[in-house]
Amino acid sequence: MDRCRLSHYEYHLPQELIAQKPLEIRDQSRMLVLKRADGNIEHSIFERLPAYLKPGDLLVLNDTKVIPARLIGQIEGRTASAEILLLHKQDLEKWVAMVKPGKKLKPGARVLFDKGVEARIEGYTEKELRVISFSAPRPIEELLPELGKVPLPPYIKKEVDYPGQYQTIYAKKEGSAAAPTAGFHFTDRIFKALEDEGVESTFITLHIGPGTFQPVKAEDIREHKMHSEYYMINNDTAETINRAHKERRRVIAVGTTVCRVLETVADKNGFITAQNGWTDLFIYPGYQFRLVGALLTNFHLPRSTLLMLISAFGGYERIMNAYREAVENRYRFYSFGDCMLIL
Repeated sequence: MDRCRLSHYEYHLPQELIAQKPLEIRDQSRMLVLKRADGNIEHSIFERLPAYLKPGDLLVLNDTKVIPARLIGQIEGRTASAEILLLHKQDLEKWVAMVKPGKKLKPGARVLFDKGVEARIEGYTEKELRVISFSAPRPIEELLPELGKVPLPPYIKKEVDYPGQYQTIYAKKEGSAAAPTAGFHFTDRIFKALEDEGVESTFITLHIGPGTFQPVKAEDIREHKMHSEYYMINNDTAETINRAHKERRRVIAVGTTVCRVLETVADKNGFITAQNGWTDLFIYPGYQFRLVGALLTNFHLPRSTLLMLISAFGGYERIMNAYREAVENRYRFYSFGDCMLIL
């Protein structure tokens, strides 16, 4: 059946199931395990992940690190405040950003911050984002830890207790406006257990933009245009992935970000090369996967591209049935919530 209508990706979620803070012990999150072959569902816990994997399996994780990219200042000449969310650098002097309030932040407008920092709106991008330049005593990247806040998703209503709560324990390469939340559940204890089980791990980088949270608006989802995100794959990682694929060992994507990168770079035979680039790959039912053999992911928003991606991977009917069961069993949803292993 054609699953290209936006209405297919709606489901009922009680507000109280949206997790507002992370668990104190990350690997104690619940894990719904879905078998693609027969649709069987098992309710488990993340610390048991090694029991569901096999020696030789390869986990691919995203080592991006969230930067404190949310800046709150005052519009010059007005009493109104403004919010700027830095997405990525356009060049050495300019950034691409989301802004609030959009109507007041047109080209030429200035926003004043502490520490003698001033932002100037230079223009628009093709998606109505803003191009911004800064006047500051030091490069803005150096000042972000003092000026910026962690850019939490809109459904999380209060600040984190400390920035590391919205970060994986293996976050390394700075540049993300959102965290790869499927990785939140990993602890050093789990990595050691996986290694003892003979499961390999390797890392790619994809810097996530806030577009990942934006719902699709086109009723025919094929008309939706994905946001672009920057990825990096080094030689060692490419060789590790290709070796596993050649030996017919399972390549397991930890998160939809990793899935999108691997499927972006995989050739028709499922092999990849080391490279840096931008991906705007939109995966929805009907897509034929070339490389990813299993997927660990959190639970996603209705009408989101992420829900469409996992529906393509796990099968639409089986994914929606799993979501109904997760709601009935009171799983915690979204970034700080529980997870789902699709095998």
